[in-house]
Amino acid sequence: MKRYLELFLLFFKIGTFTFGGGYAMIPLIRNEVVKKKKWLEDDEFMDMLAIAQSIPGPMALNTALFVGHRRLGFKGSLFSGLGVILPSFIIILFIAIIFTQFKDNPVIERIFKGIRPAVVALIAGPLVKLGKAAGITRKNAWIPIAVIIAVWLLKISPVYVVIAAILIGITHLAYLKQKLKK
Repeated sequence: MKRYLELFLLFFKIGTFTFGGGYAMIPLIRNEVVKKKKWLEDDEFMDMLAIAQSIPGPMALNTALFVGHRRLGFKGSLFSGLGVILPSFIIILFIAIIFTQFKDNPVIERIFKGIRPAVVALIAGPLVKLGKAAGITRKNAWIPIAVIIAVWLLKISPVYVVIAAILIGITHLAYLKQKLKK
């Protein structure tokens, strides 16, 4: 039971003290489970992260579930999942109760407008770190930029982008194999 409690408390702490959503939690989860606790190797974590991003649901929750399952099986995923969700649930419940009483207050409206840029910064910082860990360099940085443009600006379905990336990867691999034969 002690290991389950440790898993729960780790993700409860991360869920409580991280602002900015799932992407902001990822570096903290990585730091705890890869660097401090050494439950996972960095490559394993990056693979889990890729899967967590590609399946439905909040990324931080998916990552917590994967880590919990990898560490302690099904029960581990329950404890880690509860740990990461519970703080947000409690905070949102509290805010909803308060917000309904003050929702038309101009000061509250300004506070929420002021929080938005901070949330963007909290998400952008970890994304840069994740990019470095995933092998993004100045030479290949155009790839995630192209994906962002395709999905957000051009409104191309992420499914098509993934299929295109697979086809491009296969073509590039075939080209490299052909080049090595010469």
